[in-house]
Amino acid sequence: MSFKKLSLIAVLACSFNAVESKTFVYCSEGSPSSFNPQLVTDGPSINASAETIYSRLVDFVPGTTKIRPLLAEKYDISKNQLVYTFTLKKNVEFHTTKNFAPTRPLNADDVVFSIMRQWDKTHPYNKIGGGNYEYFDGMGMRDLIKSVKALAPDKVEITLSKPNAPFLANMAMGFMSILSKEYADKLLKENKAEMLDKDPVGTGPFVFNSYQKDNSIRYSAHPKYFGKKGNIEKLIFAITADPSVRAQKLKVGECHLISEPTPNDLVELKKNNKISVLEAEGMNTGYLAFNTSKKPFDQLKVRKAIYHALAKKSYIENVYLGQAVNAKSPFPQTVWSYNKTIKDYEYDVTLAKKLMTEANLANGFDTEIWYLPVTRPYMPNGKKLAELMQADLAKINIRAKITTFDWPTYLKKSKEGAHQMIQFGWSGDNGDPDNFLNMLLSCQAKKEGSNFAQFCHKEFDDLINKAAATSDLKTRTKLYEAAQVVFHREIPWVPIAHGTSKRAMLNKVKNYTLDPLGRDSFTEVNID
Repeated sequence: MSFKKLSLIAVLACSFNAVESKTFVYCSEGSPSSFNPQLVTDGPSINASAETIYSRLVDFVPGTTKIRPLLAEKYDISKNQLVYTFTLKKNVEFHTTKNFAPTRPLNADDVVFSIMRQWDKTHPYNKIGGGNYEYFDGMGMRDLIKSVKALAPDKVEITLSKPNAPFLANMAMGFMSILSKEYADKLLKENKAEMLDKDPVGTGPFVFNSYQKDNSIRYSAHPKYFGKKGNIEKLIFAITADPSVRAQKLKVGECHLISEPTPNDLVELKKNNKISVLEAEGMNTGYLAFNTSKKPFDQLKVRKAIYHALAKKSYIENVYLGQAVNAKSPFPQTVWSYNKTIKDYEYDVTLAKKLMTEANLANGFDTEIWYLPVTRPYMPNGKKLAELMQADLAKINIRAKITTFDWPTYLKKSKEGAHQMIQFGWSGDNGDPDNFLNMLLSCQAKKEGSNFAQFCHKEFDDLINKAAATSDLKTRTKLYEAAQVVFHREIPWVPIAHGTSKRAMLNKVKNYTLDPLGRDSFTEVNID
């Protein structure tokens, strides 16, 4: 081989390495169920869409639950707390992709389109992607929002039907991401409306390039991104369901950052001097939900018997390896209005058997436990937890078969209410108690599919609705404390644990912030 050819190979190799040095690989735990954050509630989907492709009018300051303007330059709230006026930043550019080149920057029409798609059931895009807007409907936004108007190209007015204290925090959540109306109009003319959610276009820090189910998602940096950004040129989500495989990939440098390493893997990762481990008290809850619309889970005594039969302390020791705290409420004490006076039900097999007898089920029954197929901070090993639950329930003659599905199927079937008992969890989206109680346990959430207990209780609903309607913190706190008492009495779930939020990353990664809301954002990340 000639010197000239060798030199060319050397140059090509250097170029390749230079490009690769700005490629960030995130080993994520599951495939997204959609690339439209309006249609999803799960972490893998939110990270793959809202935190990469899209932006919102307001956002959270990284690492906090404090609200800041994002696409909005500023916002004003009327004295009666009914009218919110957002003034948009100028010259915010949408992504240019192989299928779309924007002719204008973001304007008020895009904001109106993005909200009306969810709000107006006659909207041409409302039914695209299934038309199931879990957050929007589950949090009562359809009834709350009275009107959305473009007052000027850079000004949007949203009028509410009643005051709502969590509204601004809700606007910072992924489901209020802003889509391109120009792109949507183009696809509608081409009879390709469904591509809006499959080949997405936003204003976020990364442009969507491609997706291979259960394998990878590829993005490139948005060259005209309006905000502060790091030096990542290419972003890859390497979808790796097995947490131990994720940990191994990190050790050999195939990933820059991994989500939710297991407690066992965490011990080894901490010994590696090339790896940094980040940990924080999580704003989350892992739970076992009863489908209260199905027998025998419609009986309070059965639900209470199961609660007493589950040895939760042993789960925290053996599944979480002590890296979690016992749960007795729908949300952890890191969320304000946590009711400290509630006393958890004790592990008591004798009492559990007595309750089963009183429910005329002394001989037990056959049922299923669905276990979480992905690792989350609130549930690091769903299968092992289900096996321990299965053994505990056998002591009171409940014969529970354990089963699961791939993550998108698990989500779909659970929304349809196909389960009997199901493992689930929630990481807070905005730091407000409403985000747990309303989104997971309200009558509205039952209709929309995010209330996996199928729980609809008038007293509970009245309390959380009154709490959302006032901005007085003391009043809201008392109402939410009372709602937790109702939850504890009615037992739609067995709250299991509040897990520690964990990430592990190579030391060369800079400016990554562990998020209290469980999101993974790489907007400002640099790679040394």
